[in-house]
Order: sequence, then structure tokens, then C-alpha cells
Amino acid sequence: MDSARKIAVVAGAFFLLTEVSAIAGLALYGPVLEGGDYVAGSGADTRVFLGALCELVLATAVIGTGVTLFPVVKKRNEGAALGYVCARLLEAAVILVGAVSLLSVVTLRRSFADTSHGAGGDAASLVTAGDALVAIHEWTFLLGPNFILGANTLVLAGLMYRSDLVPRYIAVLGLVGGSLICVSATAVMFGLYEQVSVAGSLAALPVFAWEVSLAFRLITKGFKPSPANSILGEAA
Repeated sequence: MDSARKIAVVAGAFFLLTEVSAIAGLALYGPVLEGGDYVAGSGADTRVFLGALCELVLATAVIGTGVTLFPVVKKRNEGAALGYVCARLLEAAVILVGAVSLLSVVTLRRSFADTSHGAGGDAASLVTAGDALVAIHEWTFLLGPNFILGANTLVLAGLMYRSDLVPRYIAVLGLVGGSLICVSATAVMFGLYEQVSVAGSLAALPVFAWEVSLAFRLITKGFKPSPANSILGEAA
């Protein structure tokens, strides 16, 4: 297996890992997203820790896609390729900020349990702080896996389209998905609908399909060979 083929397989695996870990993390976080109610309740701390672990894996995989693809896509446009790596680093950083905010809710819940069964002004402050931390996570969720994801999707899909590294329909799916997720995030920011809603989920489907289809293409067939792709020869 030449180096370009290895890059394709590793990058595809990272893309699949981002999808699995993102979905698992969101599912595991369910109870803690109640904020103050979680602080005042019995808690499900193990689930939250597992969710945070999934987000750590997600952040690592997000960075992995950018770093792995850089040697190939830089041959087409080094500036855009570097921008993609930086955007993936920023996305990973925002994801981890959100994870830390939810882990902090667990700390507050444990502090709440130590304050005379949750009575008194200190307990009320902890509940309020829990709501604030969940709000921080909601904003990081909007900015990272939506705005920044949309932007870096447009950059990579544009590079893939111009260099003909993958079939055009996959690149076009990325261009559509990246644009749509940015528009949807803007709509959520201005209160047109909730991010976790039918409309938000439908808007996220094309970018999900882009990453999955790109992943399977890279793993099963690698980059598309064509006369224009001297990139592959240079990366091998």
C-alpha cells in the first residue's frame, strides 16, 4: 500500500470516528443537559464522564482528519490546506470547552450534595451556575460542530472538487452540506428554531452524509486517480 493510499485509509477512519464519537457523546450527555435539575438530582456522573471521553476522542479524530489530509491537499492549495488544519484545531478546542463545562456541572452536583441536602442560598447558587454551564455547552455545540464545521467542510470540499481527488458528487455534497449547516446555525442563533430539533437535524443530514460518504470512499477506494492528480504521485 503506497503512502497516498495509507493517508486515504487513515483519514477515512478518522472521519468515521468523528461521527460515532459525536453521536455517542450527545446521547450520553442527555441527563446533564438538564442543568440545574441535574445539579439538584441524584445524577448520572458515569454517563457524563463517558460522554466527555467520547468528546475527547471526537476532538482527537477531528484534528486527525486535518493533519492526515494535509500532505495530499497542500499540493493543490497549501494556504487552503493549512486553513483547513487550523479550522479543525479550532473546532476541536471549542468541543473540549463544551466538554469541560459539562464536567463542571458534575462538580457542582457533588458540591450541592454536600450542602445540607441542597438547602440554602449556596445550593441555589450552584443550581444557577449549573444552568449557566449548560448554556456554555449549548453555544460551543452551535459554534464548533456547526459554524466551524460548516466552514472547514466548505474548504475541504472545495479542495476535493478542484483537485478531483474524489468523485464530484461527493465534493458537491460537501459544498451543499457545509453551506446548509452554516445557514442553519445562523437560524438557530437568531432563535428561528432549536438546534436539537427536526429542522436542525434535517439541516445537518447533508454534512453527515458528506463525511460518511467521503470516509467510505477513502477507506475502500482511496483518492481518485486522474491525469490532473499529480498530487497523488507527489504524496506517495
